Amino acid sequence: MADAKKEIVELRREIERHNELYYQKESPEISDFEFDKLLERLRALEAEHAELVTPDSPTQRVGGKAESLKPFVHTVPLMSLDNSYSLDDLRAFTERCERLAEGRKLEYVAELKIDGLSVSLHYENGILTVGATRGDGTKGDDVTQNVKTIKTIPLRLKKDSPRHAEVRGEVFLSRSQFAKINAELEMQDEKTFANPRNCASGTLRMLDSQIVASRRLDMFPYDALSGRSKMFATHWENFEWCERNGFNVNPHRALCRNFKELSDFIAEMETVRDSLDYEIDGVVVKVNSTALQDEFGTTSKSPRWAIAYKYPARQATTQLLDIGIQVGRTGALTPVAHLTPTLLAGTTVARASLHNEDEIKRLDLKLGDWVLIEKSGEIIPQVLQNIPSRRNGQERDFKFPTKCPVCGSPAVRPEGEAVRRCTNPECPAKIKGRIGYFASRKAMDIEGLGDVLIETLVTAGRVKDVADLYTISVDDIANIEGRGTKSAKKLIEQIDASKERGLQRLLFGIDIRHVGERTAKILANHFRSIDRLAAASIDEIDDIPEIGLTVAKSVHEWFRDPRNVELVARLKTAGVKMESGAASAAMIDDRFLGRTFVLTGKLENFTRDEAAQQIEDRGGRVSGSVSKKTDFVVAGEDAGSKLTKAEGLGVVILSESDFRAMVE
Repeated sequence: MADAKKEIVELRREIERHNELYYQKESPEISDFEFDKLLERLRALEAEHAELVTPDSPTQRVGGKAESLKPFVHTVPLMSLDNSYSLDDLRAFTERCERLAEGRKLEYVAELKIDGLSVSLHYENGILTVGATRGDGTKGDDVTQNVKTIKTIPLRLKKDSPRHAEVRGEVFLSRSQFAKINAELEMQDEKTFANPRNCASGTLRMLDSQIVASRRLDMFPYDALSGRSKMFATHWENFEWCERNGFNVNPHRALCRNFKELSDFIAEMETVRDSLDYEIDGVVVKVNSTALQDEFGTTSKSPRWAIAYKYPARQATTQLLDIGIQVGRTGALTPVAHLTPTLLAGTTVARASLHNEDEIKRLDLKLGDWVLIEKSGEIIPQVLQNIPSRRNGQERDFKFPTKCPVCGSPAVRPEGEAVRRCTNPECPAKIKGRIGYFASRKAMDIEGLGDVLIETLVTAGRVKDVADLYTISVDDIANIEGRGTKSAKKLIEQIDASKERGLQRLLFGIDIRHVGERTAKILANHFRSIDRLAAASIDEIDDIPEIGLTVAKSVHEWFRDPRNVELVARLKTAGVKMESGAASAAMIDDRFLGRTFVLTGKLENFTRDEAAQQIEDRGGRVSGSVSKKTDFVVAGEDAGSKLTKAEGLGVVILSESDFRAMVE
């Protein structure tokens, strides 16, 4: 028992240290493979000694399902801020603060207004005990199990912790992670999220913490309390204390003495806004002295010592010309708004997402309506509302089709679902969608098999499912599409090469509902072969960390469908590799282990995903941005600002040939 307890304590300390190195300091020392081994060992020990499990153990970040969310009453209300939409408003705010200060020295803290949702974290004797949403400011939802899944929220405070500490912050979803989530939802023909904030908000209120963990939320802290009192004499000290205790503190903040310095910071942040990997919609300005904050007080709704400066909205009005219907590989009928082209956030927009038929009804849209659209960052524009005052009587109702526009089969909307689907399993749109998904870069990565060729092969009846791809010949390609023999041979070589992609990519490509890129990786690493996965029970699959019951049932049912069993058998006969391609410990390379790489520019011999896989297989880590923690920048052709920044920081620059030599 004593030995187990000692090892558990050491493992927890080591795991927490590596978490901080990875998430806060961007300076990992071990590979993901080695980190997972530490976590697996800790889980095994805690399973043997349940009495040694504590709430702050890293194994407790992901729990199970809750039946409902319980309400939580905030001891100190989380008040909303007054909004300012012009620098004149901000100047008036600073002048009012100066009058209230009556000649005393004033400083302001300017921090980014993260477009997320506020949470309150409560620590008792340094241990995280409660995490709650803001709600209406007085009462929110208890989402403790979900906030524990956020790796940048420490489960235990490290230093200078009072008996009771409350940390307030903004939970958000990065743009890159949001894009991944929506891409997977699109590939599964499921409803996508309108923006990162909606996704973060919906995710944090989920009842299944395993799904929450897979979404990879993040948080920036902005305030710290002890009981009902401010913890420090200045607001700026909150950030320093949070950094000391392992929180991910936003680096973009400034201590300003006057309106000029505030307006300069606001202008500077607007220029870098689009380069950030998270959404902001303005800058929050607060009086730095907490004594003056208490003295200035609050109105019934907002504090007098803080204000939110909002950047101009990225919206425009245009006319709805038509609504088109796209049919995906699962048969889902998705409406798309066709608009009069208009300039929005630097790009010309002609289409916008409408999600489903309920959204058309909710917005009360008619063809010919003038509509308000919004674009945020690189996200697909959304239709926010129609403008009834601009109707002239020429508008026409839109009737959502009850038949598939591709094959004419009935399109049915099951009770309780938002999506109407084509019922024909042989619908050409479904077949084309499934084949395109299977051939995509994150699946089997068959270069050269694009939409046009897929359309030709399916229309000609040569390919009816993904297994048929491995039966086509050079002559099929050359004759059907009119390609030259050389081009046809190259494509057949790509199809043959895809047989070696491994189990993870295959599981992603065969289109099991709810199985995205990460879930496919988890299943491949756990079962190692498709036969073992196919034979697994629902409980066996559900027991895997980060795999919930919904996914487990979906996977189990997929392998019980005779058509899918036959498909797997045909793929196996064709020679498709069905074992895990996960990296082994033997592949770990000291030149890569624990090192951070950034890829920039066009590489001739690798795709970005291939280069990243080579790095990760050898124990390295790939980052999207250059910092002083970056070890190597791999610079291809037309490398841009990342290369310039790396040169300025003295980061080692590798040409593609240098990188290739390291890999080989």
